[in-house]
Amino acid sequence: MSQSAHAIVVGNEKGGTGKSTTAMHIIVSLVRDGRRVGAIDLDARQGTLSRYFSNRARTAVRRGVRLPMPEIAAVQPTDNPDADTRKLMAILENFAPRLEFVVMDCPGHDNPLSRLAHNFADTLITPMNDSFVDLDNLADVDPETFEVLKPSRYAETVWEERKRRMLRDRGSVDWIVIRNRLSQLDARNKRRVGDVLEKLKDRIGFRVAPGLSERVIYRELFLDGLTLLDVMDDDSGVEVSMSHIAARQELRDLMDALHLPAPETRSEAS
Repeated sequence: MSQSAHAIVVGNEKGGTGKSTTAMHIIVSLVRDGRRVGAIDLDARQGTLSRYFSNRARTAVRRGVRLPMPEIAAVQPTDNPDADTRKLMAILENFAPRLEFVVMDCPGHDNPLSRLAHNFADTLITPMNDSFVDLDNLADVDPETFEVLKPSRYAETVWEERKRRMLRDRGSVDWIVIRNRLSQLDARNKRRVGDVLEKLKDRIGFRVAPGLSERVIYRELFLDGLTLLDVMDDDSGVEVSMSHIAARQELRDLMDALHLPAPETRSEAS
């Protein structure tokens, strides 16, 4: 792939971690900032990201408003992995020379399409719920000492794809683990998860960033295909609350933590 777009991959081999919600908010944040963005739903069988954008398009028509949109594509896995790979590569070849960012939302399990996406990632974002259930996707942890015993299968998959990427084009991957659905209740468990992530991050090579808290607003916005940034508009039809304002600040903090290329510094070749 003659790559110029910065590839952002949202991946985790566990479902229910907020991958599609995270991807949607990153995409809309970039589009609203005037960036040229392509969105690829690699979990098209479930199709959460695709449905999100369908809902968004219907809301724009129904309310007679303009909602910024990316270019959208989807790949539904079939029994022919080679054909699936060719379809994804064709989409990337179309998007990469024209756009600044390509955001790929991966399924919550291992498959060839997900591995290929990880191989092309410039920024890899792994959302996880703030619990040891989700932490198990990154490492085996001793239940008594909370020491890291070994990296998990997903961490090993990321390591393998990073090596392949280095061999292919000498490119590097900025891997960011974001802690979604942070709870204010179980402070001790939250601290223990944070301690394990600190021990693990240098061992397997990722950064840790704050994600999106557990808020009802994220589930409500899905039906209209809206994001936190949209509801702050006067014509959104949504009454803004303090929860919206706090959540918008979380999103801003997340976008800052990603360290994505600015327009004037974007590389034209990788």
